[in-house]
Amino acid sequence: MASPQKPKRIKPAGMPSRQQVLDFITQSDQAVGKREIAKAFGLKGNEKIALKSLLKDMADEGLLDIGPARAFHKMGGLPKVTVLRVVDVDGGQTIAVPERWEADGVPIPRLRVMEKGKRGALGVGDRILARTEEAGRGWLAHPMKKLAGAAEQLLGVIAKDERGKPILRPVDKRIRKETSISDMGDAQIGDLVLAEKSGRPPKITARVTDVLGDPFQPRSFSLIAIHKYGIPNEFPDEVEIEAAKVHDLPLHAESREDLRHLPIVAIDPVDARDFDDAVWAAPDEDPANEGGFRAIVAIADVSYYVRPGSALDRQARKRGNSVYFPDLVVPMLPHALSSDMCSLRAGEDRAAMACHLTIDKGGKVTAWRFTRALIRVAANIPYEQAQFAIDHAEGKSGPTIADPRFDPLLINRLEADNLVEMALKPLWACWRLLAKARDARDPLDLDLPERSVVLDETGRIVSIAIRERLDAHRLIEDYMIAANVAAAKALEAKKAPVMYRIHEPPSREKLTSLKDYLDTFDISLALGQVITTRTFNRLIAQIPDDAAARPQIMEQILRSQMQAYYGPANLGHFGLALGSYAHFTSPIRRYADLLVHRALVGSYGLEQPAPKDKVIPKDSRLAAEDAADLTPIAELISRFERRAMEAERETVDRYVAAFLAQHIGEILACRITGVQNFGFFATVVELGGDGLVPVSTLGAERFLYDEVTQALEGEHSGERYALGDKIDLRLVESDPISGALRFELPVGASHLPMRGGDRRRPGAPRPPNRPGRPGNLRHSGSKRGSVKRR
Repeated sequence: MASPQKPKRIKPAGMPSRQQVLDFITQSDQAVGKREIAKAFGLKGNEKIALKSLLKDMADEGLLDIGPARAFHKMGGLPKVTVLRVVDVDGGQTIAVPERWEADGVPIPRLRVMEKGKRGALGVGDRILARTEEAGRGWLAHPMKKLAGAAEQLLGVIAKDERGKPILRPVDKRIRKETSISDMGDAQIGDLVLAEKSGRPPKITARVTDVLGDPFQPRSFSLIAIHKYGIPNEFPDEVEIEAAKVHDLPLHAESREDLRHLPIVAIDPVDARDFDDAVWAAPDEDPANEGGFRAIVAIADVSYYVRPGSALDRQARKRGNSVYFPDLVVPMLPHALSSDMCSLRAGEDRAAMACHLTIDKGGKVTAWRFTRALIRVAANIPYEQAQFAIDHAEGKSGPTIADPRFDPLLINRLEADNLVEMALKPLWACWRLLAKARDARDPLDLDLPERSVVLDETGRIVSIAIRERLDAHRLIEDYMIAANVAAAKALEAKKAPVMYRIHEPPSREKLTSLKDYLDTFDISLALGQVITTRTFNRLIAQIPDDAAARPQIMEQILRSQMQAYYGPANLGHFGLALGSYAHFTSPIRRYADLLVHRALVGSYGLEQPAPKDKVIPKDSRLAAEDAADLTPIAELISRFERRAMEAERETVDRYVAAFLAQHIGEILACRITGVQNFGFFATVVELGGDGLVPVSTLGAERFLYDEVTQALEGEHSGERYALGDKIDLRLVESDPISGALRFELPVGASHLPMRGGDRRRPGAPRPPNRPGRPGNLRHSGSKRGSVKRR
């Protein structure tokens, strides 16, 4: 490897400009610190002091970042020399990532390691000191030396083994091995802690580095997920300070469309933590649209408060989305915004981005326009109470309201303020048209149950139940979908960048697996046809509503779908049967929506008068670098969404385990959801939560594992345990820390080779390995209790 050339001495008159400093740092072949810059530009005495101030200003402005040994590099780039960690070795190609990466909102770069000599000398997990080089649109790493391995962090609870010695029980239920503790520090038995691995195999021990507290205290289940997935849950001081300043920003009522006279209402979950959307509808008085409606979907104008390049924006991009746990929310934006200035609370003037829709009598959206508006929400109404009010007004029996949070006085207030007549009835009438158009479009109709964890004020579990699906949920969902489609098409009309929400059709491999599975129920799926959502809906329609197998078949159809994600290329949304779709309706909690708002502001000239406060940038349009290429941020926020989805799901599992810990020894109705050679996994019907039935507990005979059909079968009796079987099991262990359950067969129980209550037809093929469930595809109308992810 040739030694790097020394930077040439540059002697411009006076101090270098910001651009000259950036060019020098970028073009240099070696690490550049303040001394190298001063030498290159011939600076002496007071000029060096001025240079120090200039470099600090450039770092504060986000132009520079400081790496190891206080060497400067361009923000969003890489230091010339840095520590990397190998993450992949594939076909002789070694890939590494920076060990430290603090460029907010910039995807972590993956570097091709240019190894010399013996190929494959580096392995996954190895640390190297390397010189970095930008090549085209990628990066290369030239190793300088291999470094000692870094300590691996563990998250767990301190317990005692059978000899009374402290051990670390992992919170991840996939990790079954406990670790001896060599140093507890200030921790006590039962504490939730972070620890480092130390020692060498086979004598690996753990040293406690941080005590997180009692894992059974309120919010601890969420805290486990936050630490496990590295979810940022504290805002830096500069972000909180900037958020506090939004109260001083004028609403500019004179330059906004004033909609405060309209009875706009917000319909949300009873436990909603933020209110970012509100709706209004009325019959269209235009004779050309007889029988049609006008509607407004008003969304919190987050882009007015969160400007590109601000501290708020950098932190929001670093988070990507809010994360919703049963006991707390980790917001994308500080509470001064998410729970206050950007929360559409009744009776308060709020800045909004208004999507005006014209809907014909067939339910088709024929026109749309976007404005920056001023609104005053007439009422915040929980879904159940909105449904109760409309059903009562139409002479129907509304939902049974057993939730203690139901407010009977709200119904009286709605009636007293004439909001049932002025707001709810027109909304429902317009929605029935939208529903008619939705039915004609025939999107994927998978009505799968969602769990709702209800806690009291102390954090104690009151109940865990399946959330009831109401027309009120569907109504809000259809209005939001209409606005999202309008936003995408409005930007397309201006040839502006669009952050699309993409859901691709199922792959051939997944369809083949689904076909084999459906064959076991005598349901035919022809693979030669063009697969559409209508294909799947016809399959579902063949299953009687009361069939025991119906939920598991819909679950398998869902598992056959692709993951939804964000991207700048319009590949359509298969599940919704839509050609153009973007997320516009939740900028409080999704960064993708904020980008769409900014694109609309720039494309349609919706910029408001510039704020006088210099701390907050003037421009609320899409940043130039984002407009040029949305791909990097799309990949980032898609990854953050999957992180949130996994953390939320695991936390609910822990709550389910805590709830079921009171029912140890009871027999529960379950369904087999996975089979391995060591046993099978089952889920409690109606509650969720996965538990293991070890093969050693199935009886004295030997059970053979069929990997192709995902089943365990008795060698002599023929007793069979297969994917999807309904079965009664006794709960013998429930661990709230990991969320893991363990079951066993009730005494004297036997299990016939049945499936979903119906015996298989002779010679029917068994189901293959099931593909993974894309948990971020389906959503209900509920936005907080069950997070929307279409």
